[in-house]
Amino acid sequence: MSGLFPVAVVISGRGSNMEAIARAAQAPGSAYEVVRVVADRESAVGLDKARALGIPVSIVPVKQHPDRDSFDAALAGALDDSGARLVALAGFMRILSAAFVERFAGRLLNIHPSLLPKYKGLDTHARALAARDSHHGASVHYVTAELDGGPVIIQGRLRIRPGDTPAALSARVHALEHMIYPHVCSLIATSRVENRAGSIYFDGEPLATPLLEENDAAA
Repeated sequence: MSGLFPVAVVISGRGSNMEAIARAAQAPGSAYEVVRVVADRESAVGLDKARALGIPVSIVPVKQHPDRDSFDAALAGALDDSGARLVALAGFMRILSAAFVERFAGRLLNIHPSLLPKYKGLDTHARALAARDSHHGASVHYVTAELDGGPVIIQGRLRIRPGDTPAALSARVHALEHMIYPHVCSLIATSRVENRAGSIYFDGEPLATPLLEENDAAA
């Protein structure tokens, strides 16, 4: 055992946020390590990225399970076997059952490409542009049974530029995601962020508003 705080990452696709979390974990002085990457499909490109980084992988193929309950049970088993104390959903494209969320309550994270509570669900970049918002970004939050509704720990925010398209905005928000998600993992690993019965504490004090990282220069 390394003594570092163990984190598992769950993916469905290319795993760019997983890679950001994993690379930060392998940097000198990191307080956490990625002990397992779990995917719901064998074709997930992120699996090869994880293997290249020397991270153990597990595949829980959704097609091999007749219903959501059996899939969730298999996924939970893989995460339990990993020994992870924190689970980061990173581009995981399935809605988890309330029972699964309850099982991992207080140690299950997700990242969403909007400044929650704005724009829960899909097409967040187009919706921000259509609303003529001045700012947009991403939020890392604890997962609850409410879709994109759990308490937010940190937000990365950038200014919307004249002429931005959904694709351009998406690329810049992704750059922000790759900054804030590893940062949250570090804050939790060092106990600077704690989930106490659904309430977030930062450095021992209740967190009234999400932590904020602004970066208008995000590529």
